[in-house]
Amino acid sequence: MGLAVVAVLFAQLLFSNSFAAVTVADFGKSAQQLKEKEAKLAKQREAAFTTELRKQEQLARDALARRNTAEARGNALNSAYDRNIDRIAEVTQLLRQHEGNLGELFGVTRQIAGDAANVLQQSMLTVQYPAEKGQDDRAQFLVKMAAVKALPSIVELERMWFELQREMTENGKVVRFKAPVLQIDGTSVEMEVVRVGPFTAVSDGNYLAYIPSKKSLALLERQLSGSLVSVAEALQAPTEGNDYREAIVDPSRGALLTRYVERPNPIERIQNGEVVGYVIVFVGILGVILAIFQYFYLFVTRSAVNSQLGDLDNPKTGNPLGRVILAFRGDGKIVENSELAELRLSEAVLREIPKIERFQAFLRLAVAAGPLLGLIGTVIGMIITFHAIVASGSSDPRMMAHGIGQAMIATVLGLGIAIPLLFINSGLAALSGAITQILDEQSESLLAADIIERRRAA
Repeated sequence: MGLAVVAVLFAQLLFSNSFAAVTVADFGKSAQQLKEKEAKLAKQREAAFTTELRKQEQLARDALARRNTAEARGNALNSAYDRNIDRIAEVTQLLRQHEGNLGELFGVTRQIAGDAANVLQQSMLTVQYPAEKGQDDRAQFLVKMAAVKALPSIVELERMWFELQREMTENGKVVRFKAPVLQIDGTSVEMEVVRVGPFTAVSDGNYLAYIPSKKSLALLERQLSGSLVSVAEALQAPTEGNDYREAIVDPSRGALLTRYVERPNPIERIQNGEVVGYVIVFVGILGVILAIFQYFYLFVTRSAVNSQLGDLDNPKTGNPLGRVILAFRGDGKIVENSELAELRLSEAVLREIPKIERFQAFLRLAVAAGPLLGLIGTVIGMIITFHAIVASGSSDPRMMAHGIGQAMIATVLGLGIAIPLLFINSGLAALSGAITQILDEQSESLLAADIIERRRAA
């Protein structure tokens, strides 16, 4: 440090204009001042270092004290934990000894709560009896009762008994109350509801379904029809006294009713059959229309023929028998020979038969073609099913339902037109055969009378 001071002084002497005025005494005085200043700085640094050292030593002593305190507390807590574990084991053993039959009762309670929770989750009584503010609803309460691992309290046992008792008693009641009902568009409207036990609910003549996920009643997307709607309307009408009325009861609590309304109607079944179904129905309807027309014609013709049988001497052109007689008699002159008379009668009868037996050939064709058309629809449905299996890579029944449904519907439609048309055609054949039989009998009678008359004349 002294050399540095000397060097500084020497530099000042070299570069100062007053170098000649500086004396040796001034140089020594400056060196002494710098030395004192350096000593003062050294003492200040030493004092700061000493203060910091004492501070760090104090912090070390404080940390050591805290560690010792924490270690002592940890040892105490470990000892207390071990004592508590032993105490818990003793108390648990004592609890098992004192439980006695209560343990079995607890198991039965849990089992009953679990079974009842499944029933109450699907029960529409939840709509009429919602949970009070701050409490779980009936199903949630029983679910917690079934999952709890501690003995239930008296209050919990009383509520469980009350919910079970209420569910049983309400099963046999028909109740009218107001509740929010979900509409088809998703909105909720408060409506008057008539409930038949937990099985069926109606409102404004419409049947309702219970949706457990929303805990609400909802209108069925498709309603029942016919007399079932009248039953719902009559059930909701005001009552006078203890009168009895019809009601639709679904023992499955809505599942069967939902399945029933989801069944396709006849038009939808035909639509499921697609093109083949339309062809089959068209053939069947056409056959029925032609058969009705021909039945009407045959009944009128049979009546006219029967009327003509009572007056053979005055033949009329409005019936086949009259026309046959007129064709035999011709212009009123005697026929030259019996062979010509027979040919004339045969010609007249053959002329009437096409009208009498018309449409029967088409009906026979429809009877034969109906099952064949149904078979075509069946094959198409199976092809659709196989394509669904290939596309999905699995045999999921829901993927195959459309194709199988189309196959079965086409088969049913084919048989559905073939069997009725078979009976209809048999009736037409019987009627036309009876009329033809009369014409043949009367033709033979006319021919026989002509032959007898010719022999007498000869």
